[in-house]
Amino acid sequence: MSEAPALVVVDAQRGFADLDFWGRRNNPDAEDNIEALVRHWQAQGWPIVVVVHASDNPGSPLHPSKEGHQLLPFLDGVGDVLVTKSVNSSFHGEPNLDEWLSLRGLTQVVICGITTNHCCETTARVGGNLGYDVSFALDATHTFDRATPEGDNVSADELARVTATNLHGEFATVVKTASFV
Repeated sequence: MSEAPALVVVDAQRGFADLDFWGRRNNPDAEDNIEALVRHWQAQGWPIVVVVHASDNPGSPLHPSKEGHQLLPFLDGVGDVLVTKSVNSSFHGEPNLDEWLSLRGLTQVVICGITTNHCCETTARVGGNLGYDVSFALDATHTFDRATPEGDNVSADELARVTATNLHGEFATVVKTASFV
C-alpha cells in the first residue's frame, strides 16, 4: 500500500457472541485476527476507525440498551473515530465516514469485523463505489448460517466464500490478516 491505510473495524461487538440469537457461526479465529490487525495498526500509528451498530430493534443484542451493544474488550479506548450506524454500511453512520477519511486524505481502507456478508460486505461495496482502494481481510470477519427464502440452510462458510467472490476484483481486494501482520 502506498500510504497508511485506515483500518475499519466493523461491529466487533459483544452481542455477536449470543449464538442463541444468531445461530451457528464460522471462523473461530476472527476475533484474534481482528485484534492482531488492531495491534499492528496501533504499533504503526496508522488510523483506526471503529464502527458500532446501534440496532433499532429493541430485541436485538446490538440495541444500545443491551450489554451486547458494547465493543469487544480489546477495542476499549481504541480508534481515531467512533462511527455509530443503524444500517449495514459504515459509510452511512455518524460521523460521516467518507467525510472523515477525505478530510485526512485517506484513500485506502482495510475492512474487518462482523458480519462478513452484511455490514462488512456492504461497507466494502460502498467504499469501492466511492472510489476507495479497499482491502477486505476475510479471515478477520465471521458470519452466521442463514436460511434462504425457500427455507434451505446456507452455511456461514459458504456465505463467506460467496462474499469473497462478490467483492474480489470488483469492490475490493480480498486478503488475509497475515498480509499485514
